[in-house]
Amino acid sequence: MTSEYTPPKVWTWDAESGGRFASINRPIAGPTHDKELPVGKHPFQLYSLATPNGQKAGVLFEELLAAGHDAEYDAWLINIGDGDQFGSGFVDVNPNSKIPALLDRSGDTPVRVFESGAILLHLAEKFGAFLGKPEERAEMLSWLFWQMGSAPYLGGGFGHFYAYAPSKMEYPINRFAMETKRQLDVLDRNLAERKFMTGDDYTIADIAIWCWYGNLALGRQYEAAEFLDVTSYKNVQRWAQEIDARPAVKRGRMVNKATGPIEEQLHERHDASDFDLRTQDKLAG
Repeated sequence: MTSEYTPPKVWTWDAESGGRFASINRPIAGPTHDKELPVGKHPFQLYSLATPNGQKAGVLFEELLAAGHDAEYDAWLINIGDGDQFGSGFVDVNPNSKIPALLDRSGDTPVRVFESGAILLHLAEKFGAFLGKPEERAEMLSWLFWQMGSAPYLGGGFGHFYAYAPSKMEYPINRFAMETKRQLDVLDRNLAERKFMTGDDYTIADIAIWCWYGNLALGRQYEAAEFLDVTSYKNVQRWAQEIDARPAVKRGRMVNKATGPIEEQLHERHDASDFDLRTQDKLAG
């Protein structure tokens, strides 16, 4: 049993809060150290880590390339556990110090793009791809922003208290498990009538939602598949498995991945042949 917490009149940062990411959490913004970002040869420079948010840009880049678009990119690993996101160069690209961040150098003047949903929309509009039918644009945007608003309850809420908090607490786990299951039910009901989130077309809304809820449904998030009974959401399962089987998604999941089986990790991506090397490693193993 823990004693009930009485909040002070004014909160102060006196000690780390505990948990897996306590060492990188702080109540102020800005850089902690000087560090320039590397820049490769391609028009797009992605700085990321293959978390659910980080996977989105890698998946879309690989989908764009597979569809024949000139979307070559360099992907550089930002290790958030080491605090890379607080380097001065990264903060210049994303003042919020969160991955992913994109530097678009395809025009006369470099353009920074941060927040994963903004990166997806920026690239989709730039190439005129994965936006769905014009008459379904509002629906697509609604689902894209649904993900941006809903996933924090899954990640920062359920994921934190279920998997990362220094101790298990019944109230927050129950609270966020309930909300996560409600969100899965929202998706399941929508996908009962549609192949993808907005209909027959695969869009950036599917990419954004799949990186969070598809991975959850496939048992890759927080070791919570049984706890959340994810297999009971049959329509989500069908959709998640179909997207998971796409070759571009398989490649995109690997981009900036630094955990898991070594053959699935691709810390940096600068050319399509980088994936071939990992495939060879897997076959050799």
